[in-house]
Formats: sequence, C-alpha cells, structure tokens
Amino acid sequence: MTDLELFEEMVRLTRRGEAFALATVIAHNGSSPRKSGAKMLVRGDGTVLGSVGGGRVELESVQAALAALGDGEHRTHNFALTEEQGFACGGGMTVYIEPQGRRPHLVMFGAGHVGRAVAALAHTCGFRVVVVDERPDCSTHALLPGADDIVCAPVGEAFRRLALDRESFVVIATPGHLRDFDAVRGCLATEAGFVGLLGSRRKRETLLALLEKEGFDEEQRNRVVTPVGLDIGAQTPEEIAVSIVGQLIRLRKKP
Repeated sequence: MTDLELFEEMVRLTRRGEAFALATVIAHNGSSPRKSGAKMLVRGDGTVLGSVGGGRVELESVQAALAALGDGEHRTHNFALTEEQGFACGGGMTVYIEPQGRRPHLVMFGAGHVGRAVAALAHTCGFRVVVVDERPDCSTHALLPGADDIVCAPVGEAFRRLALDRESFVVIATPGHLRDFDAVRGCLATEAGFVGLLGSRRKRETLLALLEKEGFDEEQRNRVVTPVGLDIGAQTPEEIAVSIVGQLIRLRKKP
C-alpha cells in the first residue's frame, strides 16, 4: 500500500462524512518495525488501511483510534518494543492518533434563495450538506455547488433516502407551509438532533397548534426550533443564512 492510496481513502471517507482516525509513527529508535512517517488509517468499523508495525503495537493503536473516534480527542502512545509487545528486537516507537473525517451533517429542505445560501455557507463552515427539493429546475449542482448530495424528491419520499441521527441538523425552508409541516412531521419521526423551521412567530403558533391537535406531545413539539436562526435582524437570504449557520455552529461547539 502506498501513501497515495491511503490519502485517497481519507478523501473518500471525508467526502462521505464518515469518521476515521489516522495513526502516524512520529518517533522511533532502535530496531523498530516501522519508521517515523509510517501511517495507518482506522475506519469507524475497526478495519484498517496501512500499518504501524503489527503485533500489540498495531492492536493497541487500533483500540486507541476507536477510542479517539468516540471522544474526539487526539492521543500519543509510546511503545517499548519488548517481547510483551510481540517484538524481540528492542527499540521503541511513538504513535500519534488523530480522529478525522466526520463532518456535521446538515439536511436542508428547500432549494430556494435561502436554502441555496444556507447550503453554500454551511459547506464552507465544514458541514456535509444534503439538499432536498422536489423541483428539478432547483435541484441542480449548478445552483447548489455547496451540496454534497441532492435529493430531488417529495418530502415524504425523501425521508426514505435520508439517514438522520442525534448528530444531524435539519433546516426546513420549502416553498410552502404544507411541505414545511410535512418535513417537520417526518423529522419528529427520526432522532434528528436539531430541527429548525424558517418562518414567522405566527407560523410557529400555527404549527405547534396543529402538532398538538395531531397528538404530538410537548416534548416532541419542543424539538422544533422556529423561527430558526439567531436574532440578528437578518433580511436578505445571505443574512438569514448567516443567522442559521451561526446558530448551528454555536450548537456544534457547545460543550
């Protein structure tokens, strides 16, 4: 395996928003099996590409990499290459573990002016952006260069193609109230960590009353953040995008 193959896999995983960790030998002495600069990529499922030396060094490096993916913390491990580590040659190695690859996931319902502005800004801020819109003339990469994926489908069908978990952000700004409310209902049936709806306070009151009438309990209704975005007096699509993405970043950085 060459470093080029490893780097290509890093790019592939990053584009897909999949977490991985990179283990790199940053120091060595004596008769170590791998020298400084040797790399190993550890995927979220524990599979690897490359090697940092085999034996217990590699086993413990994989375990450390998976732990790093769990808590997001970098790690440095020093190994004495004794028989206990599976080596009889002596020497030592230091392996540095870096969790990488996983970008926060944003699903943007609506590819209008606001949706396009949010997708573009969120992309530059490190989000993996999926845009959902049933209009073919709006669902193009030419109009949505910041989108990693575009789902051109009605709201109900789109949910069958989305994977939303507690770390997912959703922003809803479709062309009409009915589609907006359908998107909200769909989100409440998932574990999406953030559900934001663009609109006025009056629209919020209408939505919450409707959800209550339909049997959604208070905890479910409280999951909907509307109006979405920080209160900065935003008016243009670009300003609204700043208010929304700023809110998402604040939540993402919250300890």
